[in-house]
Order: sequence, then structure tokens, then C-alpha cells
Amino acid sequence: QVQLVESGGGLVQAGDSLRLSCAASGRTFSTYAMGWFRQAPGKEREFVAATSRNGGSTSYADSVKGRFTISRDNAKNTGYLQMNSLKPEDTAVYYCAAAPTLGVFRVVASSHEYEYWGQGTQVTVSS
Repeated sequence: QVQLVESGGGLVQAGDSLRLSCAASGRTFSTYAMGWFRQAPGKEREFVAATSRNGGSTSYADSVKGRFTISRDNAKNTGYLQMNSLKPEDTAVYYCAAAPTLGVFRVVASSHEYEYWGQGTQVTVSS
């Protein structure tokens, strides 16, 4: 089992940047693929980005491709989401999640495969 805690959210203006962090504790972080999801008010949770156990493979939603970068530091048991050129439509609660997987390079994009979730961090982008 792994516990996840997100941080780094806040209120920013359009065009600004934020870096979210996801601190993991419990079982070895490197045995989990990691992903970021978000949920805006009145909308369903959606996939944002994911990375493999070793960070060597990544996947992004089209809406954030070229603006967001997912990464991880297994030595620090921490994952990151660098968000640049933020837009008002990026406003949401952002969640990190961990999925146990055998494949070191496997990226998991489906929320149904993620077993562990953080409590979320609010990101608000004003226009």
C-alpha cells in the first residue's frame, strides 16, 4: 500500500506556471506507475498525464500536451507535474494516483487501474 499527498496548488493568472508535487510513502514508489488526473466543478474526473515506473515513458492528454510535463524522482519517492502556460480551463482539483504494474515502461492512462489516490490539490487559473 502507498499513501500519496499532493501539494503545490494555488491561485495563478493565465499564462503562469505551477509545479505540483506528489509525495509517496509506504511501499516502494518505484513499483507503481504514476498518473495525474483532474476534476473541475460539475465535470467528471479526467486524465492529465501519466508516467511509467522508471519515468522513461510518458503520456499526456491532448489538452495539456506541450504545456505540462510529468516526471518522478524515485529516490525521493516524489512525482511532479510541471504546468506551464496555464489557462482558465485548467482550473480543477488535481489528483495524483499510483497503479501497481509489472511493466517498468508501462504507462497507465485509465483511472480504473489506479488503486491509490491522493486527496487532491486545488489549481485555480484566473483570466
